[in-house]
Amino acid sequence: MDKVVVGMSGGVDSSVAAYLLKKQGYDVIGVTMQIWQDDDVCSISENGGCCGLSAVEDARRVANVLDIPHYVMNFRKEFKETVIDYFVSEYIMARTPNPCIACNRFVKWEALLARSLSIGASYIATGHYASITRLANGRYAIKNSVTAAKDQTYALYNLTQFQLEHTLMPVGAYSKEEIRAIAKELNLPVANKPDSQEICFVSNNDYAGFIEEYLSDEENRRIIEEKRRLYKKSMEKSGYGFTPGNFVDWKGNVLGQHKGLANYTIGQRKGLNLALGRPVFVMELRPETNEVVIGDADDVYTDRFYANNLNFMAIEDLEDEMVVSAKIRYSHKGAPCTIKKTAKDEVLCVFDQPQRAVTPGQAVVFYQDDYVVGGGTILGKR
Repeated sequence: MDKVVVGMSGGVDSSVAAYLLKKQGYDVIGVTMQIWQDDDVCSISENGGCCGLSAVEDARRVANVLDIPHYVMNFRKEFKETVIDYFVSEYIMARTPNPCIACNRFVKWEALLARSLSIGASYIATGHYASITRLANGRYAIKNSVTAAKDQTYALYNLTQFQLEHTLMPVGAYSKEEIRAIAKELNLPVANKPDSQEICFVSNNDYAGFIEEYLSDEENRRIIEEKRRLYKKSMEKSGYGFTPGNFVDWKGNVLGQHKGLANYTIGQRKGLNLALGRPVFVMELRPETNEVVIGDADDVYTDRFYANNLNFMAIEDLEDEMVVSAKIRYSHKGAPCTIKKTAKDEVLCVFDQPQRAVTPGQAVVFYQDDYVVGGGTILGKR
């Protein structure tokens, strides 16, 4: 009987995943990852998603109902280094990060899988709405779930072949309604628990406030400063993303003052406080000059950009031009796009039709026939 470690976040999806695998005959062990950074019990209890004490208690109660062992494993160090430090450094470098993708790759898979294999498990499993298939070319690839409304393949594009080979995703064959129905039938205590919508370590979606507080710690500030120095030395004007600077148009005309680059993202309209007599949008963030470029609605669209930090999944590498469906954010439906290599770790992506708010730092994920071909990190235009 193969042993599988199920990452139980205290939510309904991972809870039902554990049940389904037990029903299939696996030796199931439930594990909740301790990733919170705050030792204050009150603060921890208030954290939602997979970070708080409530997640541990919910997962433990589910494990009792399913009659499976449940453990808490400490991944604080890995979470801080690969998710929080990355999140903060990207924002102060005027890029918009995706911490859930980083968490999936480096914590939920790399760290959890290594520890699971060390205790004799053959697989890890999660409650993601996706499935894993071995293709005719021998490679493992992630396929869209049966329900487009909950499809989570976008956040999983950068998993390695080894990780996919040792991963099970039983929830991908069900709709959300079916999963909740199973949970209710089993009388699981999380059957009606709402899904977490926000980044788990940021309260009230206040990114700028979180970053400012995080950098008030001297050691955190030193680490982020080193990351920034390695990335680009010409960023002194923008400080840590909180230094006020100019709103400008494409011609360089000053339109007003912004509150710091960390407060803005591409395509943003609200909160600019610019009285120009028409709706305007953030077009570009320029950390070298600490400027936020403002434009009209049509200026938010582009038909091409570059991406790097590539990870190919359904293919070993991109050799020729390939026509794919490309998603530029989680909520994006995907659009026809031609991709071609321009360097060893860089692709040019050209859409058939211009797309709105292509954002540096976000992921672009390529699909063919419902399978993930691969993806990378959006660099932007030259």
